[in-house]
Amino acid sequence: MTIDFEKAGGVVPAIVQDARNGRVLMLGYMNREAFQETLRTGRVTFFSRSRRRLWTKGETSGNTLQFRSVLPDCDGDALLIQAIPSGPVCHTGEDTCFGSENDPEWNFWATLETVIHRRKTSGDDASYTRRLLSQGSAGIGRKVVEEATEVLLAALLEGKDRVVEEAADLIYHLMVLLVEQDARLQEVEQTLRRRRGSTTGGSGLPSG
Repeated sequence: MTIDFEKAGGVVPAIVQDARNGRVLMLGYMNREAFQETLRTGRVTFFSRSRRRLWTKGETSGNTLQFRSVLPDCDGDALLIQAIPSGPVCHTGEDTCFGSENDPEWNFWATLETVIHRRKTSGDDASYTRRLLSQGSAGIGRKVVEEATEVLLAALLEGKDRVVEEAADLIYHLMVLLVEQDARLQEVEQTLRRRRGSTTGGSGLPSG
């Protein structure tokens, strides 16, 4: 990997993207030392042009960016960093430095997953998701089985609209179970991608 730190006076712009859903989180600047510190610690670190020092995202707020990958652009003078945020990224309290408009429709599932994770630690007992999580795998699993049965009955007896409604319930409860197991949708996606082109049929799904 070749990065031209000298082209712009020792720093390069670094765009940070949420590794789970592709949402653009923020723009910072890295010099060679900040880049190496990011790789060494696994926490995204920038170079402050005004303070002339390194700073690690979340060093005061606790809202860190866990480094996942990096790609230089075609000229090697800009970086695309993929990371997972541990909380709001912007100092204003917004999830991103680009505000709520930076929320493409395709990341809905990742957004819902984030909300479920927050409910897990919110302590708000009025939340249905929180109460469901408190039941553990057995309780959540029973709801998944119940909702799967309702999907089947809707398909056999009630038609498309009811199937869609019941499928939404099933997917939600399955996502809660994944969160309870500390598993992520991205891991499910990766499993399906690994199956693509394999002896299971090539579609990402078991042939049987």
